[in-house]
Amino acid sequence: MEAWQTHEIANQVDERRDYNLLDTDAPLLEALQRAGAESFVPGLSRYSEELGRSFGLGEQANEHTPELQLFDKRGRRVDFIDFHPSWHALAAMYRRQGLVSLPFDNDRQGRWAAWAAGFYLQGQVEAGVLCPATMTQAAIPVLQKEPALWAQLQDKLVSTDYDERDVPIAQKRSILIGMGMTEKQGGSDVRANTTTATPVGEAGRGNEYRIRGHKWFFSAPMCDAHLVVAKTGDGSPGCFFVPRWRPDGTKNAVHIQRLKNKLGNRSNSSSEVEFHDAYGVLLGEPGRGIPTIIEMATYTRLNCVVGSAGILRQALVQALSYARGRRAFGHLLVEQPLMRAVLADLALENEGNVALMMRLCEGYENQHEPTQRAWMRIMTPAAKFWVCKRAVELTGEAMEVLGGNGYIDDGIMARLFREAPVNSIWEGSGNVMCLDVMRAIGREPEGFFAILDELARDAAGEPRLVAEVQALRELVTTTPPAELEALGRRLAERLVLAAMAVLLHRDAPPAVAQAFVATRLDARWGRVAGGIDTRGLDVEALLQRAFPA
Repeated sequence: MEAWQTHEIANQVDERRDYNLLDTDAPLLEALQRAGAESFVPGLSRYSEELGRSFGLGEQANEHTPELQLFDKRGRRVDFIDFHPSWHALAAMYRRQGLVSLPFDNDRQGRWAAWAAGFYLQGQVEAGVLCPATMTQAAIPVLQKEPALWAQLQDKLVSTDYDERDVPIAQKRSILIGMGMTEKQGGSDVRANTTTATPVGEAGRGNEYRIRGHKWFFSAPMCDAHLVVAKTGDGSPGCFFVPRWRPDGTKNAVHIQRLKNKLGNRSNSSSEVEFHDAYGVLLGEPGRGIPTIIEMATYTRLNCVVGSAGILRQALVQALSYARGRRAFGHLLVEQPLMRAVLADLALENEGNVALMMRLCEGYENQHEPTQRAWMRIMTPAAKFWVCKRAVELTGEAMEVLGGNGYIDDGIMARLFREAPVNSIWEGSGNVMCLDVMRAIGREPEGFFAILDELARDAAGEPRLVAEVQALRELVTTTPPAELEALGRRLAERLVLAAMAVLLHRDAPPAVAQAFVATRLDARWGRVAGGIDTRGLDVEALLQRAFPA
């Protein structure tokens, strides 16, 4: 050793990368098989191989964040957002895979499960590019109800050819759609919005309006168009299609004020904007803006569930990989009993997330059936509440496995930790989700009880699950509505955990199902990750299944 050297680098574990994200994910592979999505698996595997080589692009996209250029060199307003090439490379990968429109551009069995798998895998490498992809996908069923507009946009929405140019829609090979609901004074209370829409000629669906006002959060302002909520003359909210360029080829009067300086989701641009009599076209019937935009939100909330599941999955992989290579107090971390309890708890959470998100996808794919639609309407907000909120806590636990190495800001664990809260906040916070669950139950009680009937049937053979499903039935039927609202979080949590446990009881290997039931139905479980009784659990089987050594 030379005199100036103080140490050699030893007992350090690099981040896990350059691996096939799908082929090492047994719960996801099994879920795809159950969904009848086998024909999608080869393509998803190739995509996962490409993603495994792209972690560096994710780092670059978050290091070189979007930059706002308000004016060109001669003072003309351009409102242009400049992205690093890594952003465009990742967005192009997702579009080439056909994932933006996959659930809506074909009728193949398992298409929703295949989409969810691709979204879940992409988000493990870089989640920011999924924001505009999410909104574009969710806008498709809304725009399909507008025949004239859909005829202009269909080919560009289902295209797999990524087109980053900021030019009028007519000139583009593919487009992205964003959304604008939130204003300073309203937040989740969209009815408090003040932005106005005035008809240029005849009022009504499909006609031109002038949009005037602001949006405090305007998601992905570089998108080619946005769905915007604004009030018409009678004060009722309408939903409007607002493109970046007017039909005459001039820039629309959507003026970006600034980009948001966010905790996470840094690779993606979010903004504040003002509408200076911007061009917009009314979607749906006048006064039906909130139901129109909520239809879009029903889909984006599912994306939040899948995105948070993906974040936690990658945190688990990084934590488990680190624990298998790092030594402390004479043993590998993964050999330490208390560390094994933490890792097993994270692995069980991942199992439950995958089972539930794929069951939701079944509901979306078959939403014409009443019980499936109930899963879509009632279980989606419940899942968003639980899965997204748990991701915030558990990415912190996974970071702790890496200690100080996990806390360093340029590492993937810190990025996952910063990214996790956005899905819990965006498209409705936890309380909003729980209120939506109860509203949906109130509107469709028969759907709720159909879900419980299905869970009771699939819980057969496990008395603890049968009893929990029955307890949920009694809670809803015997509690006065005024009291039930205060129990909203408790109801959503129990409903989600019961669903996860039943699904794993039905489909997962016994070691997984038994461990999930034993831990999640333990009255003391959940106070802190790893606070589980591992006696009687096959921890090694759980960890090997989570990510093969």
